[in-house]
Order: sequence, then C-alpha cells, then structure tokens
Amino acid sequence: MKPLLYVRAGSVGEAAAAHAGRPEARYLGGGTNLVDLMKLGVERPEVLIDISRLPLDQVEELPDGALRIGATVRNSDLAGHPLVRERYPVLSQALLSGASGQLRNVATTAGNLLQRTRCPYFQDVGKPCNKRVPGSGCGALDGVNRDHAVLGHSEHCVATHPSDLAVALAALDAVVELAGPGGGRTVELTEFHRLPTDSPDQDTVISPGELITGVLLPPLPGGTVSRYRKARDRASFAFALASVAAAVQVRDGVIRHIGVAFGGLAHRPWRARRTEAALLGSAPTPEAVARAVDAELAAAVPLRDNAYKVALARDLAREVLGSLTART
Repeated sequence: MKPLLYVRAGSVGEAAAAHAGRPEARYLGGGTNLVDLMKLGVERPEVLIDISRLPLDQVEELPDGALRIGATVRNSDLAGHPLVRERYPVLSQALLSGASGQLRNVATTAGNLLQRTRCPYFQDVGKPCNKRVPGSGCGALDGVNRDHAVLGHSEHCVATHPSDLAVALAALDAVVELAGPGGGRTVELTEFHRLPTDSPDQDTVISPGELITGVLLPPLPGGTVSRYRKARDRASFAFALASVAAAVQVRDGVIRHIGVAFGGLAHRPWRARRTEAALLGSAPTPEAVARAVDAELAAAVPLRDNAYKVALARDLAREVLGSLTART
C-alpha cells in the first residue's frame, strides 16, 4: 500500500493552501471516480484533501433568477431539486440517466465535471495512453475504438468525456466558479473542458491548486423548454454512446433562443454552434432541423469502428429538437 497524507479542509482557502505546490495532491469529494482510479493504479496521489465537509452543498436562487449550484451538491439532490425540475428539466434528466441511484447519492457536482474518461486504454496501466503517460501513444487509434470520439479528436487522443451533467450544463450556458491560491475566477462551461490537441493529459483549463466552488445557471427566457436524451448499450449504469441536450424557446413561430450540446462524441461536451446558428431566427420545420443538425455533424471524422455514432447523434438531435419545437 502506498502511504499518503490525508487533509480534511476546514475552508476553501485551507484546501487551496494544502494543495499549493503539490502536483500529486488531489481533492476528494464523493470519490466515486478518484477512488476507482486509485485502485487501478492510474491515480497515485501523495496527498488527499477532503473537501466534502466544506459549506458548498446548497442550491441557491439569486436575485436575477439564476441558480448557483454548490460544488459538493450531490447528484441525486440536484436532480430532485424543485427549481431544477421546474426550470431546467434537461439537467434533472441528464443526472438521472447517469450511473446508479447509489452513486448519485454520493457523487458531487464538481466531481462529475472533473471525472476522467472511461477509455479502457486510459484505465489500463499496461496500455499506451497519452492522457495517462504523455508521449506513450494512443492505443485506441488503431485498437478498439467503437466508443471513442468522432469530433474534435487528434492523433494524440480519441477519448470522450463521460459526463451527462456537463452536456446539459453546456447547452444551458452554465459558468464554472473556481477558487485557488491566486484567488477566484469564472470560466464558461463550454470552455472549461479542453480538446486533446497535443496535450490530452490536460482535461480542463483548471490551474494547479484550483478547485470548483460552484456552477452558475443563468435564467432561461420565458417559455423555454428543454430535454436530454441518451443512447447507450444498456438501460442503466452505462455511459453515452451519443447524447443530446437542448433548450429552445419558440415565439411567434420562430426560434428566439436555442442551446444544443452533444455528449459521447468528443473530448468535451460538444456545443452545436452550427446547428444553433442555422435555426436561430427561423421557423423550426422538420426540414430546417434536419439541415441544421447535418451542418454540425458534417465536421465528424469517424474512426474505424464508430461511424455509427454520427447517424445515432443525428437521429437523437432531430428527435429532441423536433419534440421541443412541437411542444412550443
């Protein structure tokens, strides 16, 4: 057994100070991903900083109607929160489609956003993986890549991000709040996770020692409806082969607000900007929706075994957008 130092932080500042200057330090919330990776030998932290008892476990309504979600709010509590279910059903649906009830009772908001890929080459320390060991190669490129990326990947990494929650937050224009040794800052959720480029070991733009303290959800325009749909190999406890989150407002027969994001297709939640641009200000006919979705997925570059993901994502997006615009 590898010895490690355990620190129970009493405040955000104390947590950041305990992490400062220790590249092998890790924050511990629910531990549903980190502890698994420690068992596999993928993560070998020298310091564990327990933040689970920090006062970051509340969902607050702000004066402008926005919601602030604390970093340690449990997934089950967030999915069942009355304001989330009423105003952001896409978020509740995404959370309830992930993991199992037992895991949702433990997993946290911040931990969900920071979870690592489930690529089997990343999780097997005997296989090459640039995300785990930079410069070692990507075993999935010429290996088993049925579950891997079709958008935004590089020759260095074709892994996908596993979060359902993050996909819904991307469609909702969420903002991540960070605190660290240098103070606090905010980052748009769509810019928080990185594409692999030549540094796939860096999943996010988070700086050493920073921790997530919360997520801000801006108020949606009146009459906005939203939905999350996920395709997977089995009905429970499975990661997305492809998923779609969408929030749409239609007024006077024209789309006035739209946010669309794909999951399971890229190294981060994929915001469908081309689809949004094609539909904003236009009537959401089936033909227009089909063209807009196709415009986004035209950029896909499938690997040997995963071309099916493009058709799957196309069908999911057309169905979700069609159902939302019909409801409005």
